[in-house]
Amino acid sequence: MEHWKRRFAMLGVGQAVSMLTSSILQMAIVWYLTQKTQSAIIVTLSTLCGFLPRAIVGMFSGAFIDKFDRKKVLILSDGGIALMALSLSLVSFMGELPIWFIYLVLALRSIGSAFHSPSLNAITPTIVPKEELARCAGIMQGFESVSLILSPALAAVLYSIWDLGFIVLLDVIGAAVAIIIVIFMKIPQSAHCQKTGALHIWQDTKEGVEAIRREPGLMTVLVISTLYAFVYFPIGSMYPLITMTYFRGSIADSSMVEIIFSSGTLIGSFVLGIVGNKISKIHGITASIGIYGIGALISGLLLPTALPYFMICAAIMGFTIPFFYGLRTTIFQSRIPDEYLGRALSLSFNVCLFAGPVGLILGGSFSEIIGVNRCFMICGILAIILALWMILSPAIRKNKDLY
Repeated sequence: MEHWKRRFAMLGVGQAVSMLTSSILQMAIVWYLTQKTQSAIIVTLSTLCGFLPRAIVGMFSGAFIDKFDRKKVLILSDGGIALMALSLSLVSFMGELPIWFIYLVLALRSIGSAFHSPSLNAITPTIVPKEELARCAGIMQGFESVSLILSPALAAVLYSIWDLGFIVLLDVIGAAVAIIIVIFMKIPQSAHCQKTGALHIWQDTKEGVEAIRREPGLMTVLVISTLYAFVYFPIGSMYPLITMTYFRGSIADSSMVEIIFSSGTLIGSFVLGIVGNKISKIHGITASIGIYGIGALISGLLLPTALPYFMICAAIMGFTIPFFYGLRTTIFQSRIPDEYLGRALSLSFNVCLFAGPVGLILGGSFSEIIGVNRCFMICGILAIILALWMILSPAIRKNKDLY
């Protein structure tokens, strides 16, 4: 095995273990709060605590990632996330677990994630050759898909036999595995770490924006990706709603739709891992957005008796997801200079993270007024328009390096 492949495999396996245990913990916390409070508001607030700090801090975390040793940032952020989990476990063993403390831990873990994900994506190009970045992005997407498929079943089994505190400890062990692997890995230290100078968060963040703007067409890619988040998040959250209300399915049918969607994502990750270095990045992203939009449009046009056909649409839409996220990340990794990469990646990810919940609120509101199937139709049409914009954009077409 080539040297870079061995290092990437080690990094991927460690992160896969950590992703799986974190997904199990996330589901267990939702179930715990639901069982304890029977309150949708409490559960919704926990979700907010889990993403909002990450979205806010993540807009500026790239400045730290680009100024300091990314290996240390990755280890410290993973360690901080694990430390918060350990504190949650200790408090749960001591007695009643306060809801406010769960919120606090979720918020602090969210802040840790704001440093963890961009630093991991910024480290990858220092290990992987540029021509292999798309394939490796597919493999990492595959790890994430596997964790999404396995975590509900594993969480259900563990939650039935363990207290929440033991499940939290499992996440600590998963983080420890990832940290130990990174500690003993040789990760090239980029030139940016050799530079001296004070950290100026606002100025450094502006430099990240300028780095994106300097690459022709890349800002257009970011804008389209952000608008796509307005479309993707509402549809993704309404699979249970359309399954059980419009298609009149059962809870089992709703679970099956989620499994089929995640399985489609896993297959898409596998395919991207094979052909990622052979396909055009812009064409792949465009096809991903367009096909997802067609799937959503068809889903909204189906008759209420056509649940099996909706499941086929869900599989196809799931298949497209790795091509959008994986190839978009690859474009940034290959076109942004290393000294700005952390800032560019954190900005590109967190702008979409902000747009998603807004789209979620708007989509939920409109589905109440016009019907969930019509909401699918409208979101599908908007996604198709975004795909056409991307493929026809003069700014993108002028930059052949994006292809």
